[in-house]
Amino acid sequence: MKHLFFVVLLTFFLISCETKPQIEIAKKDKPLIEYVNPFIGTGGHGHTYPGATMPFGMMQLSPDTRLDGWDGCSGYHYSDNYIYGFSHTHLSGTGVSDYGDILLMPTTSINFNNGSDGKPGYRAHFSHDNEIAQPGYYKVHLDSTNIDVELTVSKRSGMHKYQFPSSENQYVILELDHRDELLDYKIQKINDSTISGFRHSKAWATDQRLFYTIEFSKPIKNITYQDQGALVSKNYKYQSKQAAIAFNNPNNDPIYVKIGISAVDNDGALNNLKQEIGNKTFDHIKTDAQNAWENQLDKLVVESQNNDYKTNFYTSLYHTMIAPNLYQDVDGRYRGMDLEIHETGDFEYYTVFSLWDTYRAAHPLYTIIEQERTNDFINTFLAKYDEGGIMPIWDLSACYTGCMIGYHAVPVISDAYLKGITNYDTEKALEAMKHSATRDKLGLKSYKALGFIPVEEESESVSKTLEYAYDDWTIAQMAKAMGKTDDYELYSKRAQYYKNIYDPESKFMRGRFRNTWFAPFDPYEVNFNYTEANSWQYSFYVPQDISGFMTLLGGKDKLEIQLDDLFTAKGETSGRNQADITGLIGQYAHGNEPSHHMAYLYNFVNKPHKTQEKVHQILTELYTNEPDGISGNEDCGQMSAWYVFSSMGFYPVTPSSNDYIIGTPLFDKATINLENGKQFTIVADNLSDRNIYIEYAYLNGKALDKTFISHNDIMDGGTLEFKMTDNPAVWGSRDGQEPKTQIKEHVIVPAPFIAKGDVAFKGDTEVVLQNADSDAIIYYKLNEGDYIKYSDPFKISDPTTMVVYSEKNNIKSALIETKFYKIDPNVSIHLGTTYANQYNAGGNDALIDGIRGTQDFRTGTWQGYFDEDLIATVDLGSSRDINTISVGFLQDQRSWIFYPTEVRCLVSNDGKLFKPFAPKRVIDAAQPSEDVSIQQLDFSNTSKKYRYIRVIAKKLGELPKWHLGYPHDGRSWLFVDEISIK
Repeated sequence: MKHLFFVVLLTFFLISCETKPQIEIAKKDKPLIEYVNPFIGTGGHGHTYPGATMPFGMMQLSPDTRLDGWDGCSGYHYSDNYIYGFSHTHLSGTGVSDYGDILLMPTTSINFNNGSDGKPGYRAHFSHDNEIAQPGYYKVHLDSTNIDVELTVSKRSGMHKYQFPSSENQYVILELDHRDELLDYKIQKINDSTISGFRHSKAWATDQRLFYTIEFSKPIKNITYQDQGALVSKNYKYQSKQAAIAFNNPNNDPIYVKIGISAVDNDGALNNLKQEIGNKTFDHIKTDAQNAWENQLDKLVVESQNNDYKTNFYTSLYHTMIAPNLYQDVDGRYRGMDLEIHETGDFEYYTVFSLWDTYRAAHPLYTIIEQERTNDFINTFLAKYDEGGIMPIWDLSACYTGCMIGYHAVPVISDAYLKGITNYDTEKALEAMKHSATRDKLGLKSYKALGFIPVEEESESVSKTLEYAYDDWTIAQMAKAMGKTDDYELYSKRAQYYKNIYDPESKFMRGRFRNTWFAPFDPYEVNFNYTEANSWQYSFYVPQDISGFMTLLGGKDKLEIQLDDLFTAKGETSGRNQADITGLIGQYAHGNEPSHHMAYLYNFVNKPHKTQEKVHQILTELYTNEPDGISGNEDCGQMSAWYVFSSMGFYPVTPSSNDYIIGTPLFDKATINLENGKQFTIVADNLSDRNIYIEYAYLNGKALDKTFISHNDIMDGGTLEFKMTDNPAVWGSRDGQEPKTQIKEHVIVPAPFIAKGDVAFKGDTEVVLQNADSDAIIYYKLNEGDYIKYSDPFKISDPTTMVVYSEKNNIKSALIETKFYKIDPNVSIHLGTTYANQYNAGGNDALIDGIRGTQDFRTGTWQGYFDEDLIATVDLGSSRDINTISVGFLQDQRSWIFYPTEVRCLVSNDGKLFKPFAPKRVIDAAQPSEDVSIQQLDFSNTSKKYRYIRVIAKKLGELPKWHLGYPHDGRSWLFVDEISIK
């Protein structure tokens, strides 16, 4: 019977093999949490933290080793040697600092100095040799005080465990005045084991409110507060920012500290603590937390002999599940974007949406493994829309931060809707999406009217135009699916606005400055036309219409050449120093999100082997199992989501298309355990460090003759099998096998631009008009004249207003108006110091062209000098009567732009001997100010004849000690515009 059983089993197996390949069930060789290394990203510029948190939890209980600075955004940096304490909220991988709420620090003496000044304080030295970090758990030995600290959490609550060296001198410092600006606070003793209070603060979130309840396992012997430098003991309530809590613990038992937090009120914090922790032990909470993490990580099971790859994978997956963060109490209450208290039991409410980053890959990952939570995210967006009037761009603790660009809640909703995730009010969702796209702020007014954002109207105009166009395409796709034909037409047209900033001569996306191209142009230059990038790093951002982009370039071969040039270009940038631009391969910058889709674009030109080469290089060189193992800010899961997707073998280049573009797998096998109970398995046969190319691919046993798969392919379950080789293969290289994104309906005509001609000129200027679509007909009119069909260049010799548009197939572009200014041909200017090209305001004559700067320095109308004085000499051509000389300066201290400390105005008739025209003006430029302001300085005197006027403005130079940039030897900018002489 035993032999018969095996014969029957073998027969069944063989029959099954004829219909569908048999893949073994996913294997785990040990608990997946053991592959997570929370220290990855805590070094370099990763900005992650190693402490304890729950999946998408409200509390992030982690050590604080750094109080300020860009690499201290998470509160922890691996290079540090001291711990200031353990606070309960942290941001993961962001580029701006906040949080660090409710700091607790066990110590052996009362000292309210944190030690950051180098004097004795409560901070303690530590060593990484005595530090352990795991999902949901953290442990460290404090060398200075010989105290062992352990931390664990539930969703909204946490526990500390302190083992002191002796029963004497056991204190815990409660510090509310930590990191960001403290607005209001309370420390209140409730009974012999409980303290509660609140901390309201201002940083990136301008009005963050957090309440807390703390319970100690040992009786409080005494509480010492600090009052204006004096130590004061009080029994119950005292208004202090700091408290030193002493305990009765004669047997030197471990002291356990339970803490609940809430954004609502103290009752919420207490209730969160009781409901989640109550009487549970530290080990019980730790086990619950780690079980929760194991269940989360079990959604994706990878198999490989390379443990570093597996560690990188599960740490990445872990990082994708740290944020967004729950922002709702156990009773359903939460603080909304109006700062009022709301309540719902229909969904969980979240905050920390780093959407400019996460819409690209993190949220698409959630549509596969977090579908129910994706519904919650979208319901949260709609609640925020109701409470604050708009869906979030980057929200933090019930505050809009005003950070980053685009309206990227929109593609998150569209992508989910088109994938069948619809447990929310879909009509309201479309309404909110259109609302985000139809405001007049952030360049949208010009974008809607002109089809692009002019440089002079809005900063980061190129990036915003490109990102808005993609967002609009996702609105169009959702509108089409919902039968909204008018919306589909409108937003399909807007999705093509990228065509208006494409320069056919350079083949780059460029800023349109008064309808000319911003010049001089350097694609390596990081300037105010782009968001944390240069033209190399944004010119490929047309994921919604790659076919249309190829048409502009001249075909597939031209896109391939452009991509080759991208990856082989020199790996340096010019212009503004941008710390976010890291992980460079040529000008591909993996450390910042605009580049993340680019390696996959080779698939669109039928060269998938090049995608496979680049993806493998990024996976193996720019992600490592070490603290500096992430090539840039982790950005709330986006950097990690790229790794999770790419290491499995595919990536969502265009969320809302429902397609995933195939790259190259890093694992022998990867299994996605879906919420619907099915599995999707990716198998790579003959995979090795050399065998990175796909020779053949099979989907559910059938040959896959295309280089992409669909979302339904994954959700239906099944097997994607790759046969790997060490030679670039022909798989996917034939026409028709490539992915496509293409806008075929409601095609627009780009607006014409001034290819040659100065908008501020002397004598006359020759005007040449062009269009990105060479087949379009251009029409123009001058002043109040009639429109003329453009055929040949023409000259303008007087101040003129020109209006242009293009037409093709009876479709017209937007009307673009440009004002031409005539500079007195006898007047010239000599600059004795050098302006920064990215802030050239139009070039050498910018200070005498009659065009004045606005309050936004990033619109290109100010001439900027970095750590330089201004020395400008105006030659009037002949001696003239002069009564008043005026010059304007800009101040925006948050952007390192300060008024000059001193301005002198000198005059001369021979250009050699200069004398003061009026007394010099002295300005207290180092006086702190949060206002952006313009100061027009007028120098007046009795009318006399002079030919030469020299303006000398002295820079501030080194930033004041109170400024954020001071610790890093920061230097100031001087921004000037328009020397006016009357």
